[in-house]
Amino acid sequence: MLLVAILAAAAFALAPVSHAGGPGLTIGATEDAVRSPLLAISKGQMNLIALAGFRAVRITQTWAPGQIAVSRADTASLRNVSAAAALDAIQVVVSILNYGSATTPLTDAEQSDFASYAASVVRAAPAIRIAIVGNEPNLNRYWLPQFNDDGSDAAAPAYEALLARTYDALKSADPRLTVLGGAVSPRGGDVPSQRPTHSPTVFIRDLGIAYRASGRSTPIMDGFAFHPYEDNSSIAPVTGTHPNTTTIALADYDKLVGLLAEAFDGTAQQGSTLPIYYDEFGVESQIPPAKQQLYTGVEPATTKPVPEATQAAYYRQAIELAFCQPNVRGLFLFHAFDEKALAGWQSGVYYADDTPKSSLAAVRLTMEQSRRGSVTLCPGMHLTVHVTTVQRGPRVFLRCDLDCSYVAQLYRLPGRLLVSRRGTAIGGIELMLPLRVPVAQARYRLRLSAVAAVNRGPASTLLRPLSPG
Repeated sequence: MLLVAILAAAAFALAPVSHAGGPGLTIGATEDAVRSPLLAISKGQMNLIALAGFRAVRITQTWAPGQIAVSRADTASLRNVSAAAALDAIQVVVSILNYGSATTPLTDAEQSDFASYAASVVRAAPAIRIAIVGNEPNLNRYWLPQFNDDGSDAAAPAYEALLARTYDALKSADPRLTVLGGAVSPRGGDVPSQRPTHSPTVFIRDLGIAYRASGRSTPIMDGFAFHPYEDNSSIAPVTGTHPNTTTIALADYDKLVGLLAEAFDGTAQQGSTLPIYYDEFGVESQIPPAKQQLYTGVEPATTKPVPEATQAAYYRQAIELAFCQPNVRGLFLFHAFDEKALAGWQSGVYYADDTPKSSLAAVRLTMEQSRRGSVTLCPGMHLTVHVTTVQRGPRVFLRCDLDCSYVAQLYRLPGRLLVSRRGTAIGGIELMLPLRVPVAQARYRLRLSAVAAVNRGPASTLLRPLSPG
């Protein structure tokens, strides 16, 4: 945790402070297993996501050339996800993307179709409040061409045009929608003669150049989506910094914010204060012998999966880092459930048969502590506790929205202190104060002061009259 605090301190020193991160951080799962034509299946998978402690889910919706509206079957699936999520108080984020580089929307007609399709998705499922445009446009897996014949960047300008057009279509469909751009991969080569990819460093700069060249006077995104994977699963998030390369991982927050500032500050598009969503981050765990029959194929040698205890520790580090990063609004773990093919991702907190891994309980506790404001200490973060009390007979009950320390003092008016008690409370859980209101007919008052247990800010003070017990 000390190393997390050191790295967070560097981020706060280099990046502008805004009111994000902290207990307001949305922690979700990147998981399409909730998509189903049957509501019962969507609900069953969503229940498991909620039980694991997630409060959001990011799903994908794939566009194909020629489509201008979401199909009836996909509409049913989207509505099932939305209905299941509503029952579990889960927020739904949708990533609208082309299937792969063979279907890259490049022409005006294709980009217009894609934008119309995206608008139809949010119209079909109005419960969706956040939409992501595209996926990893800096990689040849999803976007080609990456380079022009002269070696200049072809992908960033084309993606900027798609993002601008889709942003307008989505806002027309639902002005309240939060539209995220980017969904950029953490690595890329920037060498046209090799695998045609762009690093996030080059791609973000070129995206800003394209935006400025367009002459647009309105934004193209409300937030920036990013995939801050480590180089492999054996690398601890707190140590995975890349100060001398073009790669960007979780601990490279200051580099990411600096690039967004360079790209967009001084324009109509937010840059250094642009909200950031880490919509994919995963750590693969080793499959125990008792579960190996559930999986197929061979694990790639480059993955380097870790023991489940290490997976839990690395997910904790990831949440601690994001919690302390001022512009970050969300972190989504990829996945909740393992993929069955070992060539894919075994990064869930559930095995492929939906049974929990030993890492699940620790990850759930970390998510709970994040929401309660106590997962880690962040330099420069000062949290204020909101307190409520209720009297039931001679007993008084306290509820803090965050983990808190309190001082409760019971007075008999006009001013005699009867009892003073100190204690702690878990955020969101009602606690009976260790005092009783006397039954004698008199006037009583409770004075209560509470501060956040971690990242302590100004004390919240409450004065309320009490009735004789």
